[in-house]
Amino acid sequence: MVAVGFKNSLVILGGLAEVLKDSIVEFKKRRPSLEDISTQIINVGVESLPLIVITAISSGFVMTLQFGLGIEKYGGKPYVPKVMALATFLELAPVFTALMCSARVGAGMASEIGSMKVTQQIDAIRALGASPYQKIYLPRIIACLVTFPVLTVIMALLALVATSVIAYAELNLGFLFTYQKIVTTVSSWEFFCTAIKPFGFALSVALPACYFGMNVTDGTKGVGRATTMAVVTGSMLIFIIDYIMTKIYWLLYPYGG
Repeated sequence: MVAVGFKNSLVILGGLAEVLKDSIVEFKKRRPSLEDISTQIINVGVESLPLIVITAISSGFVMTLQFGLGIEKYGGKPYVPKVMALATFLELAPVFTALMCSARVGAGMASEIGSMKVTQQIDAIRALGASPYQKIYLPRIIACLVTFPVLTVIMALLALVATSVIAYAELNLGFLFTYQKIVTTVSSWEFFCTAIKPFGFALSVALPACYFGMNVTDGTKGVGRATTMAVVTGSMLIFIIDYIMTKIYWLLYPYGG
């Protein structure tokens, strides 16, 4: 059973690598139309914005409340803004944004592409002499690469605004004090790491969605299965890539080093 699971994992990873390689080759040959890209940017970025806003504010409220009240009895209350700033920029904002987009965007892409495969729309695109990569894969991959960093920065800023509100209301920390601690804690290097992680996460969501959507079998029943696999695979890749990039971050920028 373990051997079968390992073999399937290798097959999936090989398929994702092939999608990435072919997408790069097709991108070098010809760029997808701006109309297709902008449509996907609206779908991925603009339509995900309400979900990102709600997640940012609620996670900022909950994390600040839990952490602040937890360490208050040890006299650590003044450190709450600094810890929340680092946690938000380095982990919470990039990972929460990616997971929310994996659930909404990854599932949507996989089901859409799978439905196109079942209804033979992809065969029609090929019959007309167009490449599915130009019309289907590349616009979605580019849209994720463009929108994920923006959504992550929005998530981080809103979460820290929520932190400031809870720090003032529940921990009696002034807005100016919290603002100064956050600004002096987050360096340009942390901001850079927050902005670079989403590129890896964008590929973790877009590639499984395209791969499983395009390889749908067994009719409409297969669309549901492909959607589930796209979300599960995307979420697992997000955590794996997060660990790798975090390890690289600490190797390049060890505290006290």
